[in-house]
Amino acid sequence: MELHQVDADFAVAPQMQPEELAGLAAAGFVAVICTRPDAEEPGQPPLDVMRNAAQAAGIAFHHIPVAGGIFPAASVAAFGAIRRGTHGKVLGYCRSGTRAVTMDALANIGGLSTADRIANAKAAGYDLSALADRLDAGE
Repeated sequence: MELHQVDADFAVAPQMQPEELAGLAAAGFVAVICTRPDAEEPGQPPLDVMRNAAQAAGIAFHHIPVAGGIFPAASVAAFGAIRRGTHGKVLGYCRSGTRAVTMDALANIGGLSTADRIANAKAAGYDLSALADRLDAGE
């Protein structure tokens, strides 16, 4: 499984397989947020299969689908509420991890500056510099 650590309590990953969720629990993750629409592309594990595998592993599963580079305020708020309300490590995933790390940067859980959010994403392997204006607007 390919994990990209964003901060001490949050990591992102590209699409996982259901059998990988037990390993997340063993690594101390307590929640997963899928930001990918169900059936977005052929071969993607169905959402209910992923949810069942997470629950079987003792991990809370949340679904906040976003697509087309659009991050509605309600979706960002829901993502932030889950992150703030979860005590322990959270993993966000989508096709590549970009939507999940973008949602986290927009939700700004730690009250970080735009530069710090962009730097955290970059250290995890994601370039969010094109979103600087949007991130600034949320500060």
